[in-house]
Amino acid sequence: MARASVASLMRTVESLLTTNSPMRSLSCDHREELCALREKVSPLEVFVKNFEKNNVSGEMTDFEVETHERLSDTLQLVAEDIDRIWKVSTKIQDKGKQVSEGSLVQDFSSSTNNILNVNNNMVGLDDQKECLLEDLTESYSGEPKVIPIVGMGGIGKTTLAKEVYNHESVLRRFDIRAWATESQQHNIKEVLLSLLQSTIKMDDTVNISGEAELADMLQKSLKRKRYLIFLDDIWSCEVWDGVRRCFPIEDNAGSRILLTTRNDEVAYYAGIENISLRRSFMDQDESWSLFKSAAFSSEALPYEFETVGKQIADECHGLPLTIVLVAGLLKSKRAIEDWESVAKDVKSFVTNDPDE
Repeated sequence: MARASVASLMRTVESLLTTNSPMRSLSCDHREELCALREKVSPLEVFVKNFEKNNVSGEMTDFEVETHERLSDTLQLVAEDIDRIWKVSTKIQDKGKQVSEGSLVQDFSSSTNNILNVNNNMVGLDDQKECLLEDLTESYSGEPKVIPIVGMGGIGKTTLAKEVYNHESVLRRFDIRAWATESQQHNIKEVLLSLLQSTIKMDDTVNISGEAELADMLQKSLKRKRYLIFLDDIWSCEVWDGVRRCFPIEDNAGSRILLTTRNDEVAYYAGIENISLRRSFMDQDESWSLFKSAAFSSEALPYEFETVGKQIADECHGLPLTIVLVAGLLKSKRAIEDWESVAKDVKSFVTNDPDE
């Protein structure tokens, strides 16, 4: 049931990102939030799958059954209420062996807002942010530069890109900005439509246009303008080929094309010879700094939580998204026993598989 709810949530996010969605009139900023939400939801399927797998061989306790059902119910409610965007829901379930009935699950709803608040935390990204801002805003008279950001899922690529995309210096620099995320179906038309939502006034005739017509519209809308195109989560060279010809190269001095990808092949193919940023794992100090910020905000850190907190942060293997999810769940828990329980079980819902 939990896996089905997460899958339903993912499908809902995907449907909202399509141009046929009844919410296609969302502002560009809302679309960006949905794109970031999709990247957050994806790892939850791994977490829930691992939880269920860990309980296949034996019977669950009554408490585990109850919390598992509550997990399913909460995720289903989130899927139904996803149009509110800001109520981003992620839920991590521990096995409950040493947790009282007022467990971590009860405080999940409030922790989702904490996750949102921490999302803009740039721990470990400051240097790359400044480097990227410099690359985007420096004077340049040649063809539009392609800047790939490469790294596995959950490493912070979209967070970094969104920070610079909305930066004041970038807003001043470019005449026009457009953002699109590649769908899991590698649908070039959807990418073109997403970009056009930021460059022209959309109407029903645009939505029913063919791919070639959309490409022509996009090219004309960008002509003789200094543009910034952001392509998020590009999986295939095919999609890159399908959209790159739409970006004019004459009379567009200073334009930039920024893309994120998990695929080294896509990065090299798109133009890694120009400029590239590779998002790597956070080191131990960066992981602890982000975890502490997410779990305690401006509160003083109680001494007794430091050892177990560092243990939990280390088990997140340097993945910012995982760190924020776990810390957000623990934010309202001030019983050391709850933290110790998660520390013993964190490996069961953290994966090292870069493809998941």
